Amino acid sequence: MLCLRQVCLFTLRCYQARTLCSDLLLSQINGCTHEDEVFSLVGRNKARLSEKHVGVALNMLWQLQKKRPFLLRTSDYVRNHSQFLTLCILAESKVERMEDEVIVDTLYSILRLNVEDHISLAKVLVTEAWKRLERLSLPALSKFALCLYKQHRHFSPIIGQVAHIVDLKLDSIQDIRILSVLMISISDVITESFRDRLLHKAQQLLEEKNEVHFNYARRILQFLQNVRLRYHPLLEKCNRIFLESASHLDIHSISHIFGLYEQLGFDNAEFRLIAKQLLSKTIDDYYDPETFAKLFFALGPMAGSKVRERLLGTAAHMAEEFSSHQVLMILRTMQKMKCRNSHLLKKMASVLHKHLDSYHVLQLVKLTQYLVVLCCQDLELFAKLKTLLLGCLKSTVIPADTAAIIRVLAMLPSFHVEEIIINKAAAVLPQCRLHHLNCIATALVKWNHHGQLHWQNSSELCAKLLQKLNDCGFQRLQKANNLNLLLEELTHVNGEWFEEVLNEETMATCKHLIDQITWANVLPLSFFLIKSDHRCPALFDRIASVTVANIDKVPPSEIYFILFLFSSLNYDPPDDEEFFKSCIHHLTSNLSHLETYHLVLLGHVLAMAGYFPPLLITTIFNVSFLSKLDAQLEVLPDTVKQRVHSSLMKLNRAVCLECPEFHIPWFHEPYCQRVFHNSTSRINPQRQHIHRMLIEILGGSNYSRISVLTPYYYEIDFECVLDVNKKPLSYMVQNILLDDVGAIHLRHDIKDEGRKALPPGAQRIALEFLDSKAFSKDYSRHLKGEPAVKKRHLEMLGYRVVQIPHFEWNSMVLSTKGEQLEYLRKQLYTEYSDVRHAV
Repeated sequence: MLCLRQVCLFTLRCYQARTLCSDLLLSQINGCTHEDEVFSLVGRNKARLSEKHVGVALNMLWQLQKKRPFLLRTSDYVRNHSQFLTLCILAESKVERMEDEVIVDTLYSILRLNVEDHISLAKVLVTEAWKRLERLSLPALSKFALCLYKQHRHFSPIIGQVAHIVDLKLDSIQDIRILSVLMISISDVITESFRDRLLHKAQQLLEEKNEVHFNYARRILQFLQNVRLRYHPLLEKCNRIFLESASHLDIHSISHIFGLYEQLGFDNAEFRLIAKQLLSKTIDDYYDPETFAKLFFALGPMAGSKVRERLLGTAAHMAEEFSSHQVLMILRTMQKMKCRNSHLLKKMASVLHKHLDSYHVLQLVKLTQYLVVLCCQDLELFAKLKTLLLGCLKSTVIPADTAAIIRVLAMLPSFHVEEIIINKAAAVLPQCRLHHLNCIATALVKWNHHGQLHWQNSSELCAKLLQKLNDCGFQRLQKANNLNLLLEELTHVNGEWFEEVLNEETMATCKHLIDQITWANVLPLSFFLIKSDHRCPALFDRIASVTVANIDKVPPSEIYFILFLFSSLNYDPPDDEEFFKSCIHHLTSNLSHLETYHLVLLGHVLAMAGYFPPLLITTIFNVSFLSKLDAQLEVLPDTVKQRVHSSLMKLNRAVCLECPEFHIPWFHEPYCQRVFHNSTSRINPQRQHIHRMLIEILGGSNYSRISVLTPYYYEIDFECVLDVNKKPLSYMVQNILLDDVGAIHLRHDIKDEGRKALPPGAQRIALEFLDSKAFSKDYSRHLKGEPAVKKRHLEMLGYRVVQIPHFEWNSMVLSTKGEQLEYLRKQLYTEYSDVRHAV
């Protein structure tokens, strides 16, 4: 017994000594401050390294890299070190004895050190983690899922199993960090209902937490981008988190967020403003090509003239250092900036020659588009692009790629169309979506119109292919049984071919699927109807009723587009009062959640429909609001900026004319003068022809004016004055002061002088020639909102308004000069019972 006791005590002392030694080694590894220290410990203690030591050592190597700025990391040095290979061999041999978390941490660490996915250790770690998948904790499961995502295993069976586990345990997840990682990792293998549950859970966790790291919000955006869903409640919540975390954002985060916003079709002026301020302060800190390309992408489109010139100069100086991806980013940003800087463009073109072979097919398509839009003059580069694109066209079997290549080939200057393009297009047509059919049709029509089809029987082949295109489009629409999928296809469809061939059939299909209209798809449906310019009462009425019934579910920012549909196409639903009042109440209850410039757009669109909510109007016409608007407009794209300026002017005019009780002054005189001085004249041959006829009817050129500006800066095509006996009054006799501004006649201070100048009973007549843009494109040819509002306002200014629709003037009924004269005479002298006197 004594001998046995001594043996046991000796064994215990040896174990304790070994444990103490092991713990000391573990502490030493954890205390390392440089990779060489880790490697030194590994080299001296190979025989004593347990699975835990190996896992901690590999994790420490990543943690030391993580602490360094991105450009100062030395991952290549770490991976190529002999002791790193030793660690990998030891880890592979000890995988089965590793704890669950250690396996996942080890896999994560080697992937972050940019170890190739196919090395033996990575495969063994993935296999072992897969075996233990059911028992992994939620933090370990999320980290493992992220590793699989980084390995591009988006559709692998193991990701499907991860998704199943998440589905079962979703209610128990209370950490937004864990949930956000899992969401992006499983985004490619989930159903629509599971997607909605994930969104609901994410929204719930974001609302419960007072502080959320911006990276978690960024992952939520990445998930939305992966599932191609613009879900406004989460977008706005994530944007708020970014604004609150602004001081922690760097150029990499900001450029990533802007990229996600662009892909999701979301924008926020406040975030733009803060990003511009942050980036402008550090513009001199970015000397390497990667971070400068991100700076150019993020800051370029909203930079002022001085900063813009500095960015362009630095880009030209760095051109030779840019990678293929960075060149693409610079050109893409130049297109957004509408920048055709010839020096920078030449630099980019010269660099592209060495990168062309590294681009995949869709990058070549984008590259070609950027160069064409930017008016690149490098014909040799275009010749190389043409050769590469034709090679891709011959080899590709993907309909979307085929359509994209054909679309961009049609953009190339002096392109000679080869027969293989027509044959390739014909082969993929039955598999094409509507957008792809539209791309191919647009290219064919362009080539045929410009005579670029030179082989034998080319016109006949083109005609047959166009007919086949039409048939495929009709068949696809007739087979459509899901409105959401149809609207997804219609998002990018536009152009003459679709409008002339498929628009009516598309409307019929949407009406057939009218019962599938819900609050969740009224926005994309409204987008399509706005774009198509068709007035379809059945669809409009359904949109109105669904919106009213679900008004609390519709994001306030989406209400604008629904209202724009009704206002711009001048359509009142059956219960229009309830519809507009519901929308207005929803908007005014959520004013704080809306962008400053959105309020201006909403005010204008409601004014078109004749609604002026007092809270909205007083909010907009406030000095502090307008100051904030001016600041935000500085960072918005030029197209948005122009639209907002125009909408504010129109709203100001409408309020002055229709709601004088608000006592809002007219303050757009300088803006209107700038716009009209810089605009092109509306006088064209057709208007000149009508003017000559008016002169003939009225008895002289001094009885009418062409292209006249009214008070509040409406431009009318023709103006004349009739006395109480319907006799024309000469402008000389009336003594109405007129100044010529180019071809435009402008009455000064007409409110006073016009009232004195016209004799009692005389009336001022505005004749407007309405072209096709003034009417909806359906068979009803209904007058749209803008010209209807103009008529209403001109009548308030004292005009009798005569509108001449283009389809009447150009009809066979008025084919002779005599018939046209009689038509004009009848329009001028028709009696009106409630004629308003001129002001």
